[in-house]
Amino acid sequence: MTQVPGLDQAGLTRWLEREHPELAAGPLTATLMPGGRSNLTYRVDGARIPLVVRRPPLGHVLSSAHDMAREHRVISALRASQVPVPRVVDLVDDTEAGAVTGTVFFVMEHVSGAVLARPELNAGWTPEALRGLSLHLAEVLADLHTLDPAAVGLGGFGRPDGYLARQLRTWRRQYDASRSRELPALDRLQDRLGDLLPEQNPRAAVVHGDYRLDNVIVTAPSAPSVAPRVAAVIDWEMATLGDPLVDLGMLAMYWEIAELTADHGRAVSAVVPGAGYPGLDELVDAYAARARVAAPELSWYRAFATYKLAVILEGIHYRFRAGETVGDGFDTIGDLVLPLAEDGLARIATRRS
Repeated sequence: MTQVPGLDQAGLTRWLEREHPELAAGPLTATLMPGGRSNLTYRVDGARIPLVVRRPPLGHVLSSAHDMAREHRVISALRASQVPVPRVVDLVDDTEAGAVTGTVFFVMEHVSGAVLARPELNAGWTPEALRGLSLHLAEVLADLHTLDPAAVGLGGFGRPDGYLARQLRTWRRQYDASRSRELPALDRLQDRLGDLLPEQNPRAAVVHGDYRLDNVIVTAPSAPSVAPRVAAVIDWEMATLGDPLVDLGMLAMYWEIAELTADHGRAVSAVVPGAGYPGLDELVDAYAARARVAAPELSWYRAFATYKLAVILEGIHYRFRAGETVGDGFDTIGDLVLPLAEDGLARIATRRS
């Protein structure tokens, strides 16, 4: 059996046979899934149904950003809502036994479909279908933000009061824990975000924290002209209760990420000119219409999104240099930090007082 980093396949097989015999069918094999930049996600085959295992990264981390129990809790709570999520099987604390991952991990059912992470994956659909998917993506985010957190069991999931200030402190700590080089533009952006902190948003909501096209699974095409739908929203590791515009700012930043990084080692995105994806304004209008709010001012939130992504990438750069990150494409990821910081500074300079 080929070993995979961070997961003992034989240990997982024994665990499933003991705890969920209804799903056990023989030896399990795991494959590290691409795309995740922090928590590790594995597809598991050999059970009665395909499964997914999710665990924290292998090394240097901010523990609060990789809390498996929180991620498990929010996915479980949203299962009965109109926000599509995978069905969770179990949450396991393996930190003492060390039989499977040596960490807390959780298991969920695999959701079939596609993750549109690269331009070539658009080929199965017409431009009209991809436009329809884009509007549905914005509407699912609005559905998340209009949920009553208490009604789905997430009333105490976070503290909306002071959310943005706490977010800045949290990401400052993460940045400080990942420092290995001088980045004055990122330091300036961090300071400007604090100086121009928006007033408390009265509309507290469940916030995903990293909402974007390649953090959803979309239905496989039944026909090229039929718009795919969001089958499941994934990667809830940063979810909490807070200001919903943080999610919208993140979606906006990722919608234009290929253009943003074009001169500095382009970040890969399926959202490319000519494919059929609508402009950002149409996406924001679809969100606002579904959420029944006015189209918001996003300049601070766009700047915060670039800051947050820059800090995440700097953390990955740090772990890569320490040999603690597995997977392809990490050797140049640090090159994107400076252009992100510069873009954030330009965005926040346009903020209206």
